[in-house]
Amino acid sequence: MREECLICQAPLEYLARDERMECVICHKTEQSKTRCICGHYVCSDCHMQGLDRIFGLCRSETSTDPVAIVRRMMQMSFCHMHGPEHHVMVSAALLTAYRNAGGEVEDEMNALRELYNRGRAVPGGACGFWGACGAGISAGQFLAVVTRSTPLATQAWGWSNRMTARALDRIGAVGGPRCCKRDSWLAILAAVDFVREQLGVQMQRTVPVCEFSAQNNQCIGKRCPFFAANHRRPGVAFVCVHNSCRSQMAEALGKALASDVFVSYSAGTETRPRINPDAVRLMKRVYGIDMARTQHSKLLSELPPVDIVITMGCNVHCPHLPCKHREDWGLDDPTGREDEAFLETMQRIEQKILDLKRRIQEGELI
Repeated sequence: MREECLICQAPLEYLARDERMECVICHKTEQSKTRCICGHYVCSDCHMQGLDRIFGLCRSETSTDPVAIVRRMMQMSFCHMHGPEHHVMVSAALLTAYRNAGGEVEDEMNALRELYNRGRAVPGGACGFWGACGAGISAGQFLAVVTRSTPLATQAWGWSNRMTARALDRIGAVGGPRCCKRDSWLAILAAVDFVREQLGVQMQRTVPVCEFSAQNNQCIGKRCPFFAANHRRPGVAFVCVHNSCRSQMAEALGKALASDVFVSYSAGTETRPRINPDAVRLMKRVYGIDMARTQHSKLLSELPPVDIVITMGCNVHCPHLPCKHREDWGLDDPTGREDEAFLETMQRIEQKILDLKRRIQEGELI
């Protein structure tokens, strides 16, 4: 169901000037510019009822991925498609992931309370009326709390203002109308980058794929960096001469470690009747992958269209294999050598697969 008014699901309207309104839930009266077209007004306190549940979630979380943490919050009953609850959720998710990634947090529970109170002070509609999205402000509040910034601080004061500016720039660059899910993710990803650069703390950086579009009357579709239709997994071809050892291990590890980000293939300029038996034996022992059962040697001509071509280090040139990016991994062929050479090659391929996954996720390659 598409979400608008919490009472009747009618569309919201935003007035040019504040009017005195009465909350239909708690009957508190206050100035506001926002109500539904049927006249229902819900105050921020009632809109965010149940938000205090984030304290328990944050205290028990072990993830270093703030996107994953905030998505768990988004699935809780207090969180609506849009609303000022996101002004708290962004900073709370960042604080939790920062702590789990080794960042120093002085008195975690007090820090969470401070972010809760500061975030609640940012009203709904700030993105349009203040020119500053509450999710972006929330990212700056997170940095201000963990660096103990005050109006008289020096470096911390600068960091927190620059953090807010970067988050708001990312949000503004996509453009409106507002989407609290999109803006929260943009603010979080900006914060992950900023904290890595300035504080040296590496939180996990995951680019989400949105599952909320059907609930959003103002979804901007393909203009949104998280819109599902924009997230086709790229194809990656691992290529060597015989497609019997290194490229086969890369295909298998790509499927095992990165199938959520890219589709793995392998091929060669020539083929062999079977995959290298030492590679098969050791991949099965170390990773539980039986390449003899799931893969076979293939020619380049058998590949589907791909986006990325990775050569293994055997001076294979594939000018007839079009792609958007190509690179060489410079791996020595362990064929005919001792097990230690195979294990070392497998370990290097694993590291390179994970790095390739990260670079694709962060948009560095295509």
